[in-house]
This record gives sequence, structure tokens and C-alpha cells, in this order.
Amino acid sequence: MHIERITWNQAVMGGKPCIRGMRVTVGMILGLLASRVSREQILSEYPYLEAADIDAALEFAAWRVEEREEEIVGAAP
Repeated sequence: MHIERITWNQAVMGGKPCIRGMRVTVGMILGLLASRVSREQILSEYPYLEAADIDAALEFAAWRVEEREEEIVGAAP
């Protein structure tokens, strides 16, 4: 797993999940992939990224999609 490469810091990109503390968000990586930009092109355009960073973004996204929040009924406000 590569998910340890994902960091959260309120001072970096408003607390969005980022790659290794850089100003590169998981959402940016996913957006590029969704736009059919190849992994090779991403790595070429962002030479400070590594292939494992792209893997981490995908793993993180898969994990977040599966996560759910449920309201506890009768909980005190």
C-alpha cells in the first residue's frame, strides 16, 4: 500500500489530501487521470512526482468511496 504518501495539513491547500506534503492534491491527480492524461505524461509534467504517488492517490480515492458516515440516532447535540 502507498496510502502513507497522502498527507493532510490545514496550512497546505486548505487541508485537502495532498501527495507527500506537496501542493499536489489527490483530486488533481484523479482529475488528470479522469481526463485521460497518461501516468507517463503526469510523471513527465510533474517530475517531482513518483509512480507510487499516483498509486497512492488511486488507493486513497478507493478507500474514501467505500467510507460512510452514519448518524447516531438519539445522540446528544
